[in-house]
Amino acid sequence: MEMTVELFDSIINTSQDCVFWKDSERRFLGVNQAFLDYYGFDSEDVLIGKTDEDMGWHSDPEPFMQDELRVLSGHSTYKVQGKCMIRGEERDIVASKRPLYDGDRIVGLVGSFIDVTDVIKQRINHDKVFYNMENLRKYSYFDKIVDEIRLDEILDPLTGILSRTYALQFVHHLIREKMPFTFTMIDLDNFKLLNDTYGHGAGDKVLVTVANALAKYTNGYGLAGRFGGDELLLIDLHNTTGEDKQSFFERLYSDSCVFRSSIEFEDGSAFVTATCGAASYPEDADNFDDLFRLIDKMLYLGKSRGRNCYSIYDADSHRDIEIKKIANQGVFTSMTKLRSAVENAEGFEEKIKAVTPLITEALQISDLYYVRNDGRLKAVIDTGFNLDATDIADVSEDDVFKESTLDKVKQNSPVFYSSLKDKGFESAMVVRMRKGDDVSGYLVCAVRRSYRIWQENECAVMYYAAELLA
Repeated sequence: MEMTVELFDSIINTSQDCVFWKDSERRFLGVNQAFLDYYGFDSEDVLIGKTDEDMGWHSDPEPFMQDELRVLSGHSTYKVQGKCMIRGEERDIVASKRPLYDGDRIVGLVGSFIDVTDVIKQRINHDKVFYNMENLRKYSYFDKIVDEIRLDEILDPLTGILSRTYALQFVHHLIREKMPFTFTMIDLDNFKLLNDTYGHGAGDKVLVTVANALAKYTNGYGLAGRFGGDELLLIDLHNTTGEDKQSFFERLYSDSCVFRSSIEFEDGSAFVTATCGAASYPEDADNFDDLFRLIDKMLYLGKSRGRNCYSIYDADSHRDIEIKKIANQGVFTSMTKLRSAVENAEGFEEKIKAVTPLITEALQISDLYYVRNDGRLKAVIDTGFNLDATDIADVSEDDVFKESTLDKVKQNSPVFYSSLKDKGFESAMVVRMRKGDDVSGYLVCAVRRSYRIWQENECAVMYYAAELLA
């Protein structure tokens, strides 16, 4: 069936979700029938060419504006909770948004939302609340407002930590008072896959468990909040120097039991990891907008490095990093560059040298390793690297082997495992270079960090490179 304009309109207007699309200036281009019905509009003409602020829908428009600016820089947002004024009544909504591309250029965004007001009212569970009046009174901002505002309004109804609105207001307060702090955005890795596999009940339990563990771990010197969906915030008033931040995140990712831990639920369990991006006020930025852009940039950098890691802003290292440049490193772009590099080189040695800069950039690794018929593990950049990998063929029966630890390598290929451990490697991906049934060698990505999560797009790039080199 051909996708005609009429068919598209028919599909979009049968959706029960409110769907909308906007241009690069965040102005409405169109909406579906559910959107019109929700707001009580007879026609979309009333909002075409206008922004949310023009329509006056949000008592606090800043979070929605920041969300859409993130999307227009290449991000996607998933199930972000917020509030919206509908015919004089404030309602709770959950929205998801993605950038719209024309080739490689972002020209707008498309989004959808649903009303969850009644669901949230039913799900407020005081047994899950970690912060109480006593916890919050330690901070001057909350000490002034807790007697005037109900605790339920300050806290996120699912997790019991600060709601997005009050977490961000607390940050603004600290900046106004010129109080140093470290601001961190946290993204739970592969959360959508967990929801799709085990259901939203499991996803909720993971969010509640991690949020409360984070709040307990930072109790007394920091507050945790929920930014939206699977993204959390941490405002840390204690660890603000470079050395303290490094030590804090090392503990957070090792013995804190906040991340890198298994969470059990009714139909199974999940090993939960997270990616963090952090920056400090006033050392790194002296205003909210710049500070938020830095933690957003660091979070995106962490995702590009394989997730399950933290990135702390350092001006000398990160000042010139561009999010759009990272975002444009898609699978298709990487594959096109790989093919061009191979076509201009002759022989295996020249070809692997040509593709190595592209692979190290795409996968954020320091070197590319390979094994050929002699069974030696060699490096492309470090020409003196030469180790025994004679049993690498036993590591897996699949063309692509990817593990966040080396446990299976140790079990199946002890010689190869010993060589990796001698060099301090903790996680590896191995891809066969094969044509038909003829295996000519292996490409190896190895990192000195356990629980590196090898993403599907990274595996696709490596598989394609191995095919070109076979």
